Amino acid sequence: MYEGILPLWKEKGMTSHDCVFKLRKILKMKRIGHTGTLDPSVEGVLPICLGQATKVSEYIMNEGKTYVATVAIGISTTTEDADGDIVLEDNSEKKFSREQILNVLQQLTGVITQTPPMYSAVKVNGKKLYEYAREGKEVDRPSRQVTINDLKLLDDDSVFSGQQVLFSIEINCSKGTYIRTLAVQIGELLGYPAHMSSLVRTASGNFTKLQCLTLSEVQQSLEKDALEQSILPFKHALSKWPFEELDNSLKKWITNGSVLEIHPLLNTNDKMVFTDNGEPIAVYIKHPTKSGMMKPEKMFSSDKGE
Repeated sequence: MYEGILPLWKEKGMTSHDCVFKLRKILKMKRIGHTGTLDPSVEGVLPICLGQATKVSEYIMNEGKTYVATVAIGISTTTEDADGDIVLEDNSEKKFSREQILNVLQQLTGVITQTPPMYSAVKVNGKKLYEYAREGKEVDRPSRQVTINDLKLLDDDSVFSGQQVLFSIEINCSKGTYIRTLAVQIGELLGYPAHMSSLVRTASGNFTKLQCLTLSEVQQSLEKDALEQSILPFKHALSKWPFEELDNSLKKWITNGSVLEIHPLLNTNDKMVFTDNGEPIAVYIKHPTKSGMMKPEKMFSSDKGE
């Protein structure tokens, strides 16, 4: 049975759930989970959690992401990407200097406010927005703040012109950022309708494109008995927090998930990882109600079965 994180390259045309379904068949195991949905039209890095690693999937989901997107100025769509119906089309000749576009990207770097698109899985009154959209209903959507850590223009042109203007950007952003909405916001600042015409996710947390296998490569690697080399230990997803090797005085208490006096490392970190022979046994956090105490947030077994 496999245990750890398999960085998968999700190909276009598949949902994240499709990937899990196919991997369960390929690996002949049930305990598999993905780390956040990617739209079928999007390709890119999708870390897959195998076995006990499913317990750390939320940590990977909460990490930042890196994308490369193509912004199309001149047309807006119902879904804010190339899959939707055209809402508005401006066929006038457009001309932007490199400096104009860089200035807009600068305005959208940092903490920004976004309103999720109607075609999204955000829930309003217990119902997903895309369900309202399919019924032809428009509802009030809660705005959210997201963080754009870095926003780069990837094209070298000094002038961008035409009836439709396309350019590529690289985005490093927080969880919850809608890149298609960002494309629309770029268009608004340039004064025209816009949408995102393509999207690739190049990194999810500390998992990158270079580490990824496609589904067919997973199958080939399995047949060569070489798949283990591509599966990363699940502690890889915990690497942003400090690790503390257990000594005999604490081992019994930590392995039983006891509430204990706070460890000094939790005074400067929101989480810490206790290890036994280098392997994670528990993730501990400050106790939310008991001052000066800590409690387990995640417990890991030394058994590696289903």
